[in-house]
Amino acid sequence: MSTGSRPRVVLLRGHQLNSWHLRPWRHLTDRYQVTALRTRSNWFDTGAIGIETREVRALRDLLPPGRAGQMLSRIPGDRYLDLVPELTGAEIVHSQDLGFWYSMQAARHRKRLGYKLVLTVWETIPFLDAYRNVRTRPYRKLALAETDLFLAATERARMALLLEGAPEERIRICPPGVDLELFAMAAAPASPPAEHLVVSFGRLVWEKGHQDLLRAVAALRRGILPGARAPRVLIVGAGPERGRLARYAGELGIDDLVEIRAESPYAEMPSLYARASCLVLGSLQVWSWEEQFGMVLVEALAAGLPIAAAASGAIPEVLRGQGRTFPPGDWPALARLLAEGPLSRPPGERVSYEPELVEEYSSVAFADRLAAAYADVLAR
Repeated sequence: MSTGSRPRVVLLRGHQLNSWHLRPWRHLTDRYQVTALRTRSNWFDTGAIGIETREVRALRDLLPPGRAGQMLSRIPGDRYLDLVPELTGAEIVHSQDLGFWYSMQAARHRKRLGYKLVLTVWETIPFLDAYRNVRTRPYRKLALAETDLFLAATERARMALLLEGAPEERIRICPPGVDLELFAMAAAPASPPAEHLVVSFGRLVWEKGHQDLLRAVAALRRGILPGARAPRVLIVGAGPERGRLARYAGELGIDDLVEIRAESPYAEMPSLYARASCLVLGSLQVWSWEEQFGMVLVEALAAGLPIAAAASGAIPEVLRGQGRTFPPGDWPALARLLAEGPLSRPPGERVSYEPELVEEYSSVAFADRLAAAYADVLAR
């Protein structure tokens, strides 16, 4: 139940609970009683989340670890097993995207439990039913019907929602935010790095474009594209392409320059930015995904770190002319951009970005947008 006059908000993210998306909710705890539900199979670090979390069992938690258990959970469809008691007494339940099983569950219980349903939407590709798998088609239908307020992360996501059939009057644009103070140390590192380091964060999958960064660095080392000495590379993430990326670095002759690291705790991310000369986000579009936002872009803006990003998905909208972009997959263009930009300057040199844009992406500004959205939906 709610505590005093603070409405109770329950956050659902399935196995995707993480510090970088949900940490800003701590700014709302004086106005709302906020709880995030966490499964035992959660994928990401939640150590810096800063709000109350409660463990709730999901079907995936009962199955064997690894790919076998993941496939088994899809046969009946994953779900929370003890969800109703956690949602009882909530004024707002806040989930994300139309096609997730936990959004379906939140939509299914909405009328009976009497809460308002808010849905953050990152998806920028309007799949409708034709391009969704059979299982998630009813999820989409139920979420569209039962959601009281859609919070589109970008204008691109808003337009996708309209094509999906969401009513325009139930959509707000609400971009996320990061802790500017957390990344302030990376904007002014205590001691400048001695050599150039380029960082690339994200899932180790083809569509994140890590392989294009490796190609660009190899071209610089071999002199195929002259102009700068090849930098060191740090790739941080988890996923099925880890072995292939390591092998590819060896075949390209740059394995001595490349480190591939599993995901780091969120609290340690500023120290990685502090060591770097540039962030590269080389996202590529595939039929089922394109870059929906790119939280690392906002973190780099806050840290004053030079940015080289593929002009795909929502990236140009998020950057609004800040940083540098290159055509997706165009690794020669990326190599030239690196050589002419950050690699031509002293290691670790910082750049200035528009203060208004950086402040718009602050966790405080995001929390204010959330508070206004919650007040609006509760008044309906």
